Amino acid sequence: MAKIIVVTSGKGGVGKTTTSAAISTGLAQRGHKTVVIDFDVGLRNLDLIMGCERRVVYDFVNVINGEATLNQALIKDKRNETLYILPASQTRDKDALTTEGVEKVLNELSEEFDYIICDSPAGIEKGAQMALYFADAAIVTTNPEVSSVRDSDRILGILQSKSRRAEQGLAPVEEYLLLTRYNPERVEAGEMLGVKDVEDILAIPLLGVIPESEAVLKASNQGVPVILDNESDAGQAYDDAVSRLLGDQVEHRFLEVQKKKGFLSRFLGGK
Repeated sequence: MAKIIVVTSGKGGVGKTTTSAAISTGLAQRGHKTVVIDFDVGLRNLDLIMGCERRVVYDFVNVINGEATLNQALIKDKRNETLYILPASQTRDKDALTTEGVEKVLNELSEEFDYIICDSPAGIEKGAQMALYFADAAIVTTNPEVSSVRDSDRILGILQSKSRRAEQGLAPVEEYLLLTRYNPERVEAGEMLGVKDVEDILAIPLLGVIPESEAVLKASNQGVPVILDNESDAGQAYDDAVSRLLGDQVEHRFLEVQKKKGFLSRFLGGK
């Protein structure tokens, strides 16, 4: 049976789709057969970040409605043999997702895949509730600002009370914190919450801290998951997060202000 992981947040624009693309790619790179599903019906973006938007013929809603099979709708990633994408519909209403329909698709995928990553819409509307309901684990994605963290706290409450695991009295949903767009200089200046501040508020294990980076926007525009840019801080941070998700002990990086090299040091190639 596959492990179902939802990437969620209370607030929009915090990097959920970037995270879903990076985490699913990282798992697949390590040999795990992985599928990533876009739950944001009407606002499809995952296929753009994964670079497969021109290959979308059928989508998640088509499968739920019996208009296409999973085999017809799944798109195989161009870069990785063990990674597949199930895109959202751009033309349907969010009410097109039904509990029965989503459960049927997830059950079918569970027979074939090791991991199912659910890219949730922000907030608590229907698509988000569907993605949250079936989760075995949740990656709560937040920016280091008060409103984003507060909204994420609300999502944790829903996971603990309204998930299928909560309803059935099973072990609780595993919860992980992913802090995105982190800038140590702005933290030092008091313009942004620090890692410990966010940890104290949400009180869930820290999966990763993704530094603010131009590489994220560049990768998105190129249709390439940023984790594949292993020269960038953001790419390395996502790779570390995947390792931690799989149980490895990896020290957190990019939490401190980086000292800039002096001219002589750069000239001589020093560090």
